[in-house]
Amino acid sequence: MTVRQLSLPDLVANCVRLGVPGVGLWREPVAEYGLEATAKLVRDAGLTVTSLCRGGFFTTTQGLDDNRAAIDEAAALGTDTLVLVSGGLAPGSRDLTAARARIGEAIAELAPYAGERGVRLAIEPLHPMYAADRCAVSTLDQALDIAERFPAAQVGVVVDTYHVWWDDRAPAAVARAGAAGRIHAFQLADWTTPLPAGVLNGRGPLGDGAIDLRRWRTLVEEAGYTGPIEVELFNDELWARNGVEVLEETAEGFVREVG
Repeated sequence: MTVRQLSLPDLVANCVRLGVPGVGLWREPVAEYGLEATAKLVRDAGLTVTSLCRGGFFTTTQGLDDNRAAIDEAAALGTDTLVLVSGGLAPGSRDLTAARARIGEAIAELAPYAGERGVRLAIEPLHPMYAADRCAVSTLDQALDIAERFPAAQVGVVVDTYHVWWDDRAPAAVARAGAAGRIHAFQLADWTTPLPAGVLNGRGPLGDGAIDLRRWRTLVEEAGYTGPIEVELFNDELWARNGVEVLEETAEGFVREVG
């Protein structure tokens, strides 16, 4: 998503050139290029698919059948992690408790199906500004309260710096998640201000904002996480630029700020 302006072949070729060993994919470009073709493209290049995004939206538009399809797609791509953006309030509702209950019910339906296919459901808490329309799960503790109802091999959480950096309880939640083997993905983006209109596409390049990114890497590694580190930047200014240059700068920023 950081360089969504690149075609999948260009993305894969430039990851190989830059020594980036894996890539997190989104379902839409995979569907456009073709599921089997994408799996072959990445496999032949010697890359891994670190995660697939996204399932979820359990309270609004995305049904369980589509989530089962997302699980199947993750398995076909060779990744063990499907990221869930769980959904906000149901249409016409103001009941956050009910929304979170529905999310838990939906995951209960999907977790065994995912486990049978070797795919873990990774609940991603989103910043509270998204609670109404995108994700009623706003903190790592809330995500873990849901995840811990299921085996760790089936359900865990995403630690995304952009969404949790503000929460003074998050470091303890990272330790809680790590102790149970439930950190299924770790994603980086910086928090820059002022936020753009609409706020969704305002994730800053690494090092441009307020987040101590290296500290977050230390936190997840001290919690036992040894998996891939993804960079996920939703940013209109970056998307309007040359994608190869953005990818190069992102790799450089990772080494400088986190590596």
